[in-house]
Amino acid sequence: MRANFPFVAVVGQDELKKSLLLCAVNPGVGGVLVRGEKGTAKSTLARALADVLPEIDTAEGCAFVCDPARPGEWCTRCREKAGANHWVKRRIPFQTLPLNATEDRVSGSLDFEEAVRRGRREFSPGLLASVHRGILYVDEVNLLDDHLVDILLDAAACGENRVEREGLSFAHPSRFMLIGTMNPEEGELRPQLLDRFGLSVAVGGETAVEDRVELMWRRQCFDRDPAGFDRLHAEETLALRRRLVAARERLPGVRLPKRLRGFIAELASESHVAGHRADLFLEQAALALAALHGENEVGEARIVEAAPLVLAHRRRDAQPSPPPPLPPPPENSEDDSETPEKSPPENREEREDAPPPPSPEQGESPSQNRPEDADDGQSGGGATPEENVFQIGETFRVKRVQADRDRQRRRGSGRRSRSRVSQKQGRYVRSGPDLGTGDLALDATLRAAAPHQLARRGDSSLAIVLAPSDIREKIREKRLGNHLFFTVDASGSMGARGRMAASKGAVMSLLLDAYQKRDRVALISFRRNGASLDLPPTTSVDLAGKLLAEMPVGGRTPLSAGLSRTWEAVRNTLSKNPLARPIVLIITDGRSNVALRDPGENPLHEAWRLAAAMRQDSRVKYVVVDTEDADAMNFGLAAELAGALGADYFKVNDLKVEALVNIVRRSEW
Repeated sequence: MRANFPFVAVVGQDELKKSLLLCAVNPGVGGVLVRGEKGTAKSTLARALADVLPEIDTAEGCAFVCDPARPGEWCTRCREKAGANHWVKRRIPFQTLPLNATEDRVSGSLDFEEAVRRGRREFSPGLLASVHRGILYVDEVNLLDDHLVDILLDAAACGENRVEREGLSFAHPSRFMLIGTMNPEEGELRPQLLDRFGLSVAVGGETAVEDRVELMWRRQCFDRDPAGFDRLHAEETLALRRRLVAARERLPGVRLPKRLRGFIAELASESHVAGHRADLFLEQAALALAALHGENEVGEARIVEAAPLVLAHRRRDAQPSPPPPLPPPPENSEDDSETPEKSPPENREEREDAPPPPSPEQGESPSQNRPEDADDGQSGGGATPEENVFQIGETFRVKRVQADRDRQRRRGSGRRSRSRVSQKQGRYVRSGPDLGTGDLALDATLRAAAPHQLARRGDSSLAIVLAPSDIREKIREKRLGNHLFFTVDASGSMGARGRMAASKGAVMSLLLDAYQKRDRVALISFRRNGASLDLPPTTSVDLAGKLLAEMPVGGRTPLSAGLSRTWEAVRNTLSKNPLARPIVLIITDGRSNVALRDPGENPLHEAWRLAAAMRQDSRVKYVVVDTEDADAMNFGLAAELAGALGADYFKVNDLKVEALVNIVRRSEW
């Protein structure tokens, strides 16, 4: 087995060490959530805790870690052998929950061998049985699949794991502490699971040069000779384990004065926490701190010391933040100067379109009456049109955008769109014959075999006789990442009224969401006379954000070129991976004044014709984000484009989670 880096040899991270030791002393603290950037020893310290945990009493070989002090909770095996049971000492259970664990592995399932050989329904214990009275560790807990999170929440709330599946009804005690590590850049944790963690610690890298040098030296020594490095710190590790044993023995006798409970309640109330779980965890953390320091009574200082660990992830603002100020009204151009001839020239990219484009029925190009898009680099003696680079506007949490569900079975990871998977991961939703996954659906197999048992029985000693035609395999579903193609209108019209800043803010918000959901992203922009693939599909959202920030704005609007370049990139992705489910997000006001092929064709008609052709591939999902101002004259061209594409249609503000919540609330009224 791979050796763990010694707990006592980790440089720094004193707050995290203290939190983990409190978990080892008092199960009532409720576990710890460790937040921090990559490479800050989060996982190293969590795994190293297993080597310093003290011992507990349990039955030898018991899969449920039964407690001799609670005979009412003993498993069947411990009850049958109660008279001759041999209680032994074993280390507090410490189990790691892999992100790719199946539901059966976590909660347990029907024992297939017992069912087939003896016809008996026996429960095969899972992780929640073996971690009873111990610690369950989840690395990158924020990436855990939702169906596994639901199982953990249910077990943590009830203190037991109940399994109702495959004709089996079984329950067993499962009281455990959660230790989870996460990088906040990769997405936040569900609020229900976040509240289950008693403590929370934010960690960072060491800043002192001497500490960083010592860290490198210790790691090098451990990698060269793990056993020798462990022996070097064995005495210190043993001393820490003895300290934990003494603290656990002292804990029941530690007293908390009644007046300090009022102090705990005041601290929780001042932090505006939800519910009373913070009060209870703060009390238990203070008791554990006192026991760890050899004290028989909790003092005010111990409560103050424990409070940041308990309240940091629960603290809320007293009042919601005030809404942002309304944008200033547009300036009246008639007030700037008395005559147009005397008014100073202004950048085409920075002013709003004055005249509306003609309707497509008129057969004219919308470019004839839009001065901000008129400069295509061929007028004015061939002068290059002026370009602007707009800053990225305010980002926000976006509503969920996901691909439609289908019957294809895929591989991969991520958190966006739900899909059937060909791996033994995800939620078991139904069964099917001979899928080639080797993921046996025992319940469906037994149901298929049941009608034929009288004819097959013969001389067989098996309780159930199976035939190859009876075999059923599980069909599972989980969330996977997608390929996201961002097609951004960078023409001159986007510079008016701060459209481009707001649009960049929306795209950046979607990019951050893509990073959290493990998507691959591509960036396409169109302006002047063409379109370019600025970033091929990649997992580097940072690079996409940098290119977005540097994207220039100016010139005419070749919407057809943007659609054509997008389809080329999508087609290349589908040729490499036919099971991919691309999502194309087109950020535009829907205007077009440059035809792709025939200069005499109406550019809008050409764009809509291309959009209708792109719509034919059902594997691609389209989303159109309309950047036109809601308070200005709206021509609805982006909505027309969405209709031609069969796309979901949003205004920029509609992408915000808050806007979606408000829509739901209004519908409830």
